[in-house]
Amino acid sequence: METFYLLIVIFLFVLAVFDLMVGVSNDAVNFLNSAIGAKAASFRTILVIAAVGVLLGASLSNGMMDIARHGIYQPEHFYFAEIMTILLAVMLTDVVVLDVFNSMGMPTSTTVSMVFELLGGTFALALVKSWSDDALGLGEYLNTDKALSVIMAIFVSVAIAFFFGMVVQWLARLVFTFNYRKHMRYSIGLFGGVATTAIIYFMLIKGLKDSSFMTGDTKAWVDEYTPALVGACFVFFTILMQVLHWLKVNVFKVVVMLGTFALALAFAGNDLVNFIGVPLAGYSSYLDLQSSGATPDTLVMTSLLDSAKTPWYFLIAAGLVMVYALMTSKKAHAVIKTSVDLSRQDEGEEVFGSTPVARTLVRISLNISNAVMKVTPESAKKWIDTRFRKDEAIIADGAAFDLVRASVNLVLAGLLIALGTSMKLPLSTTYVTFMVAMGTSLADRAWGRDSAVYRITGVLSVIGGWFLTAGAAFTICFFVALFIHFGGAVAIVILIAVAVFSLIRSQVLYKNKKKRETLSPTVTRLLKTTDSNEALALLREHTREELSKVLVYVEDNFNRAVTSFMSENLRGLRRAMGSIKFEKKQIKQMKRIGTVAMSHLDNNMVLDKGLYYYQGNDFASELVYSVGRFIEPCLEHIDNNFNPLDNVQKGEFSVVSEEITAFVRDVRACIENNDYASLQDFVVRGNRLNNELSHLKREELKRIQGQSGSIKVSMVYLTMIQEAQNVTNYTINLLKVSNKFQAQE
Repeated sequence: METFYLLIVIFLFVLAVFDLMVGVSNDAVNFLNSAIGAKAASFRTILVIAAVGVLLGASLSNGMMDIARHGIYQPEHFYFAEIMTILLAVMLTDVVVLDVFNSMGMPTSTTVSMVFELLGGTFALALVKSWSDDALGLGEYLNTDKALSVIMAIFVSVAIAFFFGMVVQWLARLVFTFNYRKHMRYSIGLFGGVATTAIIYFMLIKGLKDSSFMTGDTKAWVDEYTPALVGACFVFFTILMQVLHWLKVNVFKVVVMLGTFALALAFAGNDLVNFIGVPLAGYSSYLDLQSSGATPDTLVMTSLLDSAKTPWYFLIAAGLVMVYALMTSKKAHAVIKTSVDLSRQDEGEEVFGSTPVARTLVRISLNISNAVMKVTPESAKKWIDTRFRKDEAIIADGAAFDLVRASVNLVLAGLLIALGTSMKLPLSTTYVTFMVAMGTSLADRAWGRDSAVYRITGVLSVIGGWFLTAGAAFTICFFVALFIHFGGAVAIVILIAVAVFSLIRSQVLYKNKKKRETLSPTVTRLLKTTDSNEALALLREHTREELSKVLVYVEDNFNRAVTSFMSENLRGLRRAMGSIKFEKKQIKQMKRIGTVAMSHLDNNMVLDKGLYYYQGNDFASELVYSVGRFIEPCLEHIDNNFNPLDNVQKGEFSVVSEEITAFVRDVRACIENNDYASLQDFVVRGNRLNNELSHLKREELKRIQGQSGSIKVSMVYLTMIQEAQNVTNYTINLLKVSNKFQAQE
């Protein structure tokens, strides 16, 4: 039996390695987004500095391990076998839940997932134990006070981080403005001194106090001389930063890189428990089983009430795995992109759409802003506006925001996280850093009226994902724990197989998703260019690419819908209908990119070409909607097993549908090659197709009047003819406006 549990412990550590890889992919955004968003240094330099911070933070991460040992459950009321069931359920759930969120590119909280998984697993076993023996209530199995304090600390940190991020950034912008180089002659030394001292105090003094190699005498000395140490650091770093400024060193870059290091250190110190705390608790429990001589069903795990004494080699090994994941994970880059895009200073491609809640919040905010402006003196408004002139912003080429905001993000997030760590409250580093970044971007007026609704939708989507994490982690772990408890070894094998399959499937789906979502080089250049003529040339190229994709979609799905309906292939119709939703999203994305690109053109170009561009987008949308309206009645008809088309209807429509498919294909080639020499021939050809379809419509109406055939079949057939005409007309119109937009004048 001990061998069986030894295998479980080994498997827990194997899962911990995967958890570290997946977790770092998620949490790398916490300490990398500010430096990467501001382009404070090369990507490689930022990664190296963060890696050193992660490695050092992992080696100092002993103090937080108690959360996994007795922070959620009361171990003195559980036997060894039950504790191992909870811990295994937690790890199996955690790996899968985090990987799902990473694959979606959404930052979620490893802390929340661990806490709620422990709650779910413990609650499941507590129900079983209280059902079989009512000597203890549910509340006595759960460490409810500690669990509530952890949960409250996690969720309260969201509001605190957002509020302080907004206030501190607003004050920083009043001091430095967007043209910060003109306003930092003497203030930069003070700012650098405060920022660096705060980082040193919270990241090192507080962090070192909980490290395994700190003796009692050393801790007492640090406590006694903390004010003197802080004062000395403030004076020293204030002078140092001022001198560095005089030597032409960009102090903001120094603060950003130091903050990146410190936040990486805080992340590892605070979040390492989320990845290896559970396996270490299992390892410690197994050692207690070996030394006690008891059986797994009789050994009460009172020993877990003691504080964790984590061997240094486990911490170093975990740190090395985290560094490897940081350097190699592509999913980490996707999560970073989500956070940076939502906080960038200028407009660009908005990943998220618009929701009623976001629109309502924007409307309320505008009303509040207008009310405040009415009572604010004109002189004060004018002065404040001079400090927030975004056209003077000093932002590196390709950066999302400037170094002032990056500095505030890192320093403030580091302070809040380190404060929680020193109080042994596992604040979510994801929540804190993300909400600080959102607060600072709001204070910087990065959420303009043209982008606010999309940014708020993105923030709400991320926050909603956090709550979804909590619910999913609790529920899944609850059932996994019950399955393991009642299913034993067989259940464990099944769950391991499911977890492995889920991870492999997730990787395959993620790769396919990234292939679809990756922006083309044309769009990347288009969103960066500032030259009007280059922007128009790139927009024309992008438009050709996108309209060609739309016509490929129309050609394939119109043909699939016709052949599937004729052959009563329900699966083919469902597949065609299912693709409509994704294609509509692509159309919306194309429109958003085009709207942003139009802002890069001068007014004359917008007036000359803008109407044709938007008309082209509208015709592309109508093409997709027409295909959807074509498919929907066909799908319903076949799904209800109604009578099929008769042979006459099939024969005549098959001929014209093949001609329509060929027509769409030829128009696509014309647009792709940017060759409109045969435009009039296409117009004539399209009109001929419409005449053929009109003839089919008249013939079908005659059949209806003659009461021959099924009326249901006739109605579907007439709808097919009408939408086929729409496809033809919109294709002709798309070709015409594309010609006008692409014309060199």
